[in-house]
Amino acid sequence: MSRQNFIFTSESVSEGHPDKVCDRISDAVLDAFLAEEPQARVACETFATSGLVVVGGEVGLENRDIRAIVEPYIRESLPADWLTAKTEWHVNPTGTFVIGGPDGDAGLTGRKIIVDTYGGSAPHGGGAFSGKDPTKVDRSAAYAARYLAKNIVAAGLAKRCLLQLSYAIGVSKPLSIYCDTFGTGEVPDEVIEAVVPKVMDLSPRGIREHLSLNRPIYQRTSAYGHFGRAPEADGGFSWEKTDLAGALKAEV
Repeated sequence: MSRQNFIFTSESVSEGHPDKVCDRISDAVLDAFLAEEPQARVACETFATSGLVVVGGEVGLENRDIRAIVEPYIRESLPADWLTAKTEWHVNPTGTFVIGGPDGDAGLTGRKIIVDTYGGSAPHGGGAFSGKDPTKVDRSAAYAARYLAKNIVAAGLAKRCLLQLSYAIGVSKPLSIYCDTFGTGEVPDEVIEAVVPKVMDLSPRGIREHLSLNRPIYQRTSAYGHFGRAPEADGGFSWEKTDLAGALKAEV
């Protein structure tokens, strides 16, 4: 297979996948609101596991309708002299986003995968990082790809490098390794592809051991991106080290 003739693949899951089941439920809730009120505001999240589905988030129907529903309950619950003609009512108002955290919007793990990586300048495999232990290649293999690409540049083999790894469930070694140096490579991209598995074991276990990922180093990654930070003394951001540059250069 030549570099001009390669197969492009991406992750795909169908309606039976639990993530897509959650998408279906969330969109069904959205449809139910829009059927009643075309201007409804909905940010619905669904979490599913064996025998349990949790639906949360925030929803809103324009404002006066909601007030008409809730006001009698509020009046019934509060002392009569607390509410006067001067009382200002704010029932689920929509405004500018000036309040952070859950008070300002609904939140869900893994919905900001682009800010976690390269801001859209590099393709994303689609899997989120946070909350996943390093046996999951969504996280560990993305770290390994970053580590290798950075070391390829540090070794002087290219000025820019995109490295993609693909895996199948139950298969330890990557099914394919793809490198694109965007025309900046000192050696052909296929040479780099052949060298990469020689200098690093790219099985999930090999990645975990090479980068020492089985440590409590992840909470700090949850904001400001997982890449582009300095490696830390306790092993945090170990995938930012360039200690593999020499081995890569020697193999080439």
